[in-house]
Amino acid sequence: MQYICGYETPVGFDDMMMSSDGEVLTGLWFEHSQDSARHSMLVPNKADLPIFDRTRQWLDIYYSGHQPDFVPQYSIGEATPFRREVSDIMMSIPFGETMTYGEIAGIIADRHGIARMAAQAVGGAVGWNPICIIVPCHRVLGAAGKLTGYGGGMHNKIALLRLEGHNL
Repeated sequence: MQYICGYETPVGFDDMMMSSDGEVLTGLWFEHSQDSARHSMLVPNKADLPIFDRTRQWLDIYYSGHQPDFVPQYSIGEATPFRREVSDIMMSIPFGETMTYGEIAGIIADRHGIARMAAQAVGGAVGWNPICIIVPCHRVLGAAGKLTGYGGGMHNKIALLRLEGHNL
């Protein structure tokens, strides 16, 4: 069974929703965003679970402008090995820093001893991310640091990057 819970964000951001299987976080997304469509099949079993408390604590610290020193336990579900690898690389991007799709593709190519990895493939894996902010897909930019699409809404991506100290 999946459970959902809301989170009221500070002014300037859309509010968020989170989902859990009862033990770990399985989804975190902005309400009314493109990402919310993939979670629309969730039956609204609202519950106050320890994982929701832990995630709210993390979000409170994050939205105060700091990187939390813990990560709520989460699962990215039935992700392919490639999506897991991209998620792991996103988790390594420090608060206040960014990486491009091409840089991630280069890391993966180097790890696997291949000449080239398509940045577009990385983009698909980044866009699939079900746990926004905690798995920081907003820190991934296009070539030359260009702002590109964001399933959580471009205004939220810009606000998240500004919160982390980027002057956009």
